[in-house]
Amino acid sequence: MPRTKGPVITELNERSREIFRQIVEAYVETGEPIGSRTLSRRLTLSLSPATIRNVMADLEDFGLLYAPHTSAGRLPTQAGMRLFVNGLLEVGRMADAERSAIDAQCKAAGRSMEQVLGEALGALSGLSRCAGVVVAPKIQRTLKHVEFVWLGRNRALVVLVTEDGMVENRILDLPDGVEMSTLVEAGNYLNARLAGRSLDEVRDEITAELEQHRTLLDSLTKRVIEAGLATWAGGESHSALIVRGQSHLLEDVTAVEDLERIRSLFEALETSEQFLRLVDLTQVADGVQIFIGAESDLFGVTGCSMVVAPYRDARERIVGAIGVIGPQRINYARIIPMVDYTAKVIGRLIGQPT
Repeated sequence: MPRTKGPVITELNERSREIFRQIVEAYVETGEPIGSRTLSRRLTLSLSPATIRNVMADLEDFGLLYAPHTSAGRLPTQAGMRLFVNGLLEVGRMADAERSAIDAQCKAAGRSMEQVLGEALGALSGLSRCAGVVVAPKIQRTLKHVEFVWLGRNRALVVLVTEDGMVENRILDLPDGVEMSTLVEAGNYLNARLAGRSLDEVRDEITAELEQHRTLLDSLTKRVIEAGLATWAGGESHSALIVRGQSHLLEDVTAVEDLERIRSLFEALETSEQFLRLVDLTQVADGVQIFIGAESDLFGVTGCSMVVAPYRDARERIVGAIGVIGPQRINYARIIPMVDYTAKVIGRLIGQPT
């Protein structure tokens, strides 16, 4: 029986590591199991097929390999792929042409951030031959104007206008005693502080200023401002999920049941909630994160993998993530630096005028 927990890479001797590496690399190249005779021709070590078979049996006992058929060669298990990625993978360098393709799509001049993200995602999907996914940031647009419109009966409409022309409206419940002059004063206070800045920046600064009593506002005006900030925080747009290149996931599909599993993944991505929860995990560590198969509920049925990296705004806050989804045998060595580079390019664009 395979071990329930695979070994660390240091538990394998040099010969075992090299054989295991060659099996995984053959799997990435062809998707097919590899036998001992074929493997002996790939190895730099001079080993007989019989010796290789013994090592393969040991690796199978470790839970790193399995035989899809009785007489077939071996394929890496999910635990084997994780061990390979964590301990044996040698990440390559991006080709200059790949960098140029991503740079060309990430130019922000004259386009909204959503358009830039979509174009960058299309380039990443095309280069990797995987489905590309990006979580667009919550609204970080620079603001132009805010206005409180009296609706009567202790209610007001808060109109928020961004510099790129987007308008958001919120209904605000007002404390007793608020008059039109209070709304005008609250609007003037906010407008003096928000021009050309994001909502988060304004909210953080104003909250701190009100807490430290550095303003001459009366108590009602302060309460209107605080209520407005709370309303925006609760009603701010959720992160948006953009997907490109789903057809790449169908390229290796040969069986009807595999097609159905991929379709179920498409449906899960369309609802986006599971994916957004998964991307939340990228916020606990810097750099590229890799999810393989059943390590995530989202990919457990399909056996897919995801390589994803967060990107940050000018204040080094994680505001989104970009990555690719592909078969478990994707070329991690090539795709990891590609995802990492795209995330960094997008991060440099966050906060720039579009």
